Amino acid sequence: MQSQYFSQNFSQVAAFLVSLILTCASYADTNPLIKWRGSWQQGGLLLGQVQSGTTLSHNGELIKTTIDGHFLFGLGRNAAAVSTFLVTDKAGVATEVLFEVAARSYNIQRVEGVPQRTVEPPAGQLQRIRSDSALVREARRLVTDETDFLSGFIKPLEGPITGVYGSQRFYNGVPKSPHYGLDYAAPTGTIVVAPAAGVVRMAHDDLFYSGGTLIIDHGHGLSSSFLHLSEMLVEKGGRVQRGEPIARVGSTGRATGAHLDWRMNWLNQRVDPALVLESFPVQ
Repeated sequence: MQSQYFSQNFSQVAAFLVSLILTCASYADTNPLIKWRGSWQQGGLLLGQVQSGTTLSHNGELIKTTIDGHFLFGLGRNAAAVSTFLVTDKAGVATEVLFEVAARSYNIQRVEGVPQRTVEPPAGQLQRIRSDSALVREARRLVTDETDFLSGFIKPLEGPITGVYGSQRFYNGVPKSPHYGLDYAAPTGTIVVAPAAGVVRMAHDDLFYSGGTLIIDHGHGLSSSFLHLSEMLVEKGGRVQRGEPIARVGSTGRATGAHLDWRMNWLNQRVDPALVLESFPVQ
């Protein structure tokens, strides 16, 4: 009887210890559960892969994966120093995996000559601004099964970069939100091409801040936005291919001159297009 009691308790303790080992947190550089491609720094976009049939969550939210286990993950401008994921295999064993995120320092950029009404909007424009924001949120709401992001990205146009991601902006001396895009200077009318294939979710001629605005959905919650456009060459709901002309550069909205402001979002995280180009070039 004593031998049987000891055997049962030993088995229970052993099972508990195995479970504890399997579910303890481990840093990703020594953990084979997730393969990554991309930049683990603030503003980075990551392409990960887990074994087929594995479920993955971050901060309690499930992350969409493809049949073969690919998924996206985006880090915002002020992402925390560590990102923690819960990886659950087919057998139901869950493991916490931790990834360290490198901090970035950001420039301060002072922009003068912006129309003052776009710096300190009159009260009569506030409802329009709220409506514009709702339209943009709706355009980015869908998280589809499309995987256009897997084919890589190209520049939407060639031109000097005049504004970078993350910089703290002052307009006419007034502090405003950071800049979340990559600005390319180019003459009005310059062709803008799709950096990757996708579906057009917005093609709006005149939003208050961003003027002519076009949004392309690349799948799995990843989207590109193109601001200050003078003309749309595609329509909402249409599908575009990488390199296809989609719009023309302009100076609409809050702008001092003709340029393209290219932004990228993964769900509600604003990521750096420059890092996307660096991490995911067309192969």
